Amino acid sequence: MNTIAIIGAMPSELKDIRLMLGDAEVRNISGFDFYINEYKGKRIINACCGIAKVNAAICTQVMTDNFKPDCIINAGIAGGMDDRIKVCDIVVSDEVLPHDLDLHFLKDYPPYCGIFKADEKLMSAAEKVCADNGVKSFRGRIVSGDQFITSTEVKNGICEKFSPLAVDMESAAVGHCCFLNKMPYVSVRCISDNADDEGAMSFDEFEKIAAKRVAEIVLEMATIL
Repeated sequence: MNTIAIIGAMPSELKDIRLMLGDAEVRNISGFDFYINEYKGKRIINACCGIAKVNAAICTQVMTDNFKPDCIINAGIAGGMDDRIKVCDIVVSDEVLPHDLDLHFLKDYPPYCGIFKADEKLMSAAEKVCADNGVKSFRGRIVSGDQFITSTEVKNGICEKFSPLAVDMESAAVGHCCFLNKMPYVSVRCISDNADDEGAMSFDEFEKIAAKRVAEIVLEMATIL
């Protein structure tokens, strides 16, 4: 893989990646700024898509159409949804899906798929980098919805229905778009909070730490793909 695309939702999720990559060529397409770097023999393109599924889907498609990457890595932070997973642990998606939509509408109508599988090579690369750097990682399901989960009651309802390891607002859209484009993808998320009644406070405290950790992991991933 020679061209690696990285998509994050918030500027804070890409700040450390951009600092590590250094000066970039920047192209604005369809309202998104795409930062283009040569890094350790790879062409790396990163973009901030904005928060929630529509933004993520549009950015993923624009990235795919204009840069023809070999893969897309959705990088950022997420809420933990499993008691085994602690703040600053890494969740590597094996599949993604929306938690705020009846999957019947995706499975019985186009695209006739509601759960989007991640690429094995990308998952393995993320896990290897985590292991090499002594970072605890978990492979499993990530669910997405257009809401920031800060309610234990809401969290428990999502867990009961979907059994995810993490919740965010973009991974399902990136996976959906990549499925349609036959594009290998993975979502790599560092846990910033536990998506419960204390979620907002935890997020504020750990956002920068979590974003830096996932940035380091994703860039090291890119060098071994």
